[in-house]
Amino acid sequence: MDPLLEKLSRTVREAARAGRTLRLRGGGTKDFYGQALEGEILDTRGHSGIVAYDPSELVITARCGTKLAEVEAAMRERGQMLAFEPPNFGDATLGGAVAAGLSGPRRQAAGALRDFVLGVKIMDGRGEVLTFGGQVMKNVAGYDVSRLMAGSLGTLGIVLEASFKALPFPVAEATLKLELPEDRAIEQLNRWGGKPLPITASAWTGDGLAIRLSGAAAAVKEACGKIGGERIEDEQARRFWDGIREQTDPFFRDDAPLWRLSVPSTTPPLKLQGEQMIEWGGALRWLHSHADARTVREAAKRAGGHATLFRGGDKAVGVFQPLAPGLMRIHRELKREFDPNGIFNRGRMYSDF
Repeated sequence: MDPLLEKLSRTVREAARAGRTLRLRGGGTKDFYGQALEGEILDTRGHSGIVAYDPSELVITARCGTKLAEVEAAMRERGQMLAFEPPNFGDATLGGAVAAGLSGPRRQAAGALRDFVLGVKIMDGRGEVLTFGGQVMKNVAGYDVSRLMAGSLGTLGIVLEASFKALPFPVAEATLKLELPEDRAIEQLNRWGGKPLPITASAWTGDGLAIRLSGAAAAVKEACGKIGGERIEDEQARRFWDGIREQTDPFFRDDAPLWRLSVPSTTPPLKLQGEQMIEWGGALRWLHSHADARTVREAAKRAGGHATLFRGGDKAVGVFQPLAPGLMRIHRELKREFDPNGIFNRGRMYSDF
């Protein structure tokens, strides 16, 4: 075993014997996300570097401590990208990106982070190194376990390496701005969603609706004609979408608690107190609000979705939507299987594990 992995394994085994908890941490850019931050910090940044990158096969593999910016820079040189546009939030690591499972504006067209994970190598709560999945989409052995790590917030194990499917950058892009009220914007997004238009991102705020089109130059030009609106200058558009991806857009500067509501895209305006941004064709509703948690969660539940207290607010209400008993039982069983002594990121997702 690699000396660094042996050291990690020894730390894990000693923590398990002593009953100590470990707080897995890379760049620390998402410390705000989730419930409690408990335990002795186990810094994963030392295990870094791109292991393999084959642009012709559209696959990149890197270690957990590798900076996300480094991975994306290497891919950019070859005209490729992580199409789910994971937020960097400053200095994120690849392992942290997997653990958080967050995706950016292009998720509505390309899919989520978990859809691009081909394989992972992890260290479980026994200090053992396990490998799941592979480096091709058709390799399904352990594939679901690889996806399971996406969004697990480090509660199941240390993500030592991850392999991702890469995609080429689009040949052409254009961003359009339309003045539409919330209800009309939702209707239009769903209408356009049913047509063969190359829409790869959308964002509505009180200032109007922005649409990003990506693909072949001819397809983008034709779609611009069909959708209409004002075309935004390319550099301004890039800054706009980066601002949403990295949450530096003025919308995210509000001091009120930030909720993340996942609902069916056709859900009409939720009429909740506070300011909203609508992404992903209507399926993602960001809400800055001082409304109580029950009000927000009941509104999301009535729509057939769920709500997460993403940033700020009183975490005593629970950051994540409470699970049904059956789902909670599955979560507990998975935790016991991968981390039998409960040492990894205890309480980060739910207070009882």
